[in-house]
Amino acid sequence: MRRVLAGVLACVFAISANASLAQDKPPLKLGGILDMSSLYADITGSGSETAAKMAVEDFGGTVLGRKVEIVVGDHLNKADLAANIARDMIDNQGVDMIFDVAASATALAAGEIAKARGKIIMFNGPGSIRLSNEACGPYTVHYVFDTFAQANVTGLAAVKSGLDTWFFLTADYAFGQDLEKDTSNVVVKSGGKVLGSVRHPINTSDFSSFLLQAQASKAKVIGLANAGGDTINAIKQGAEFGITKGGQKISPLLAFVTDIDSVGLETAQGLLLAEAFYWDLNDDTRAFTKRFMERTKRVPTSAQAGVYSSVTHYLKAVKAAGTTDAAAVMKVMKETPINDMFAKNGKIREDGRMVHDMYLFEVKKPSESKGRWDDYKLLATVPGDQAFQPLSESRCPLVKK
Repeated sequence: MRRVLAGVLACVFAISANASLAQDKPPLKLGGILDMSSLYADITGSGSETAAKMAVEDFGGTVLGRKVEIVVGDHLNKADLAANIARDMIDNQGVDMIFDVAASATALAAGEIAKARGKIIMFNGPGSIRLSNEACGPYTVHYVFDTFAQANVTGLAAVKSGLDTWFFLTADYAFGQDLEKDTSNVVVKSGGKVLGSVRHPINTSDFSSFLLQAQASKAKVIGLANAGGDTINAIKQGAEFGITKGGQKISPLLAFVTDIDSVGLETAQGLLLAEAFYWDLNDDTRAFTKRFMERTKRVPTSAQAGVYSSVTHYLKAVKAAGTTDAAAVMKVMKETPINDMFAKNGKIREDGRMVHDMYLFEVKKPSESKGRWDDYKLLATVPGDQAFQPLSESRCPLVKK
């Protein structure tokens, strides 16, 4: 009895000592720069904050005797604000790693601040290929998707199926421009033709003039090189114009399950799209989604699932490295394969691109869906080394040629 009591007391003292140690040391702060209130709020926003907090809780709440804290800022889709938030997080709040930074212009701005200060930044919501090319850095990780993979998976499948003439509706900033360029390259290389494009301001409410130009082009496919609210509005207004009934296909080159939910299956049915994650892929994705939905009442987007995965991968690397030093942690992150509900055998390359499988989906007809969020049919799984830009084509200065 005495031995049992002594063992219990030893455990209690150990727990108390660890708690005391965590209190004595400053917390390890991870900063999310998110779109909490604009057109990408459903894709990242509070859901990304929730995913990051779930990752910390599942990890145990502490690492190296330090309590882990999540702090967030709303960049309002303004690049200068994203840079200021990154600067404040690192210089004044003591943040050691930044995550998400939805939208490419904001990500490019925040990435420069993190690079200048030697801090790790992990991109989950933005898509511009520049983030792992010209704008890459020694501590930059592009985790979920990029414009090359989106273009490669969707564009190639469309052209192969005979949809070989394209017209683009493009959001006029880094992400949209890169997505149009990358998809155009895939279309032309595959034997298709690009008949034209038109650029629209970000966060556009009226797409009528742009859609009329696309309709007049007689292209078989109208490629939407935009995201979030812009994609939703373009698809809805395209349906009102009778574009799909007239025989043209609308292809959202970046769409999330939340976008399809907003549009509705009646309008979205038959759309082809590429995703890095879907909640109903397997038992692991469904188990994570069940817990996520208990908190948010929505399924996770690929960006939000990527936040959970990347924060977990970072914390494991900090523990293994025995330090928060950026160089030491990045070394472990690049050496360690990622195996979780988001990715199987994922790998962070020297250019910062996290390579993993991508998926080609078709949106279900209303009659095929069992209920809300049951939106996708899996058409193909594309291995990471086929989906993402080959390292041999990288424009990242860190890549040894």
